Amino acid sequence: MSWLDEVKWDDKGLVTAIAQDAASGRVLMVAWMNRESLQLTADTGIAHYWSRSRQKLWKKGEESGHLQTVKELRLDCDGDVIVMQIEQMGGIACHTGRQSCFYRRFENGAWLTVDAVLKDPHSIYHG
Repeated sequence: MSWLDEVKWDDKGLVTAIAQDAASGRVLMVAWMNRESLQLTADTGIAHYWSRSRQKLWKKGEESGHLQTVKELRLDCDGDVIVMQIEQMGGIACHTGRQSCFYRRFENGAWLTVDAVLKDPHSIYHG
């Protein structure tokens, strides 16, 4: 049995993947992986995901340069969530130009943006 067989893939062949900053512990993003992207991640040490919207493999940072170097991979007790301890190149994980995709906090019945844009997304993505 392959180590990949220990992952409980959903009915679309995907598993939830959490990217967590190895130094601070902050959750930077949540995405999806399929067998191929998880294998590529393990083989290369660079985070690869499956883009549900584009229906294709996605090497994080392939366009922006904000690669994620994987320091550790963990599988949860149910086998249905991957947590990656990563080093985020450029300090930006979110396509909005922020450090983390979790930049909104719930306060007094509303979602407030609490993290600044570190780099204009239009200058990061060309296309």
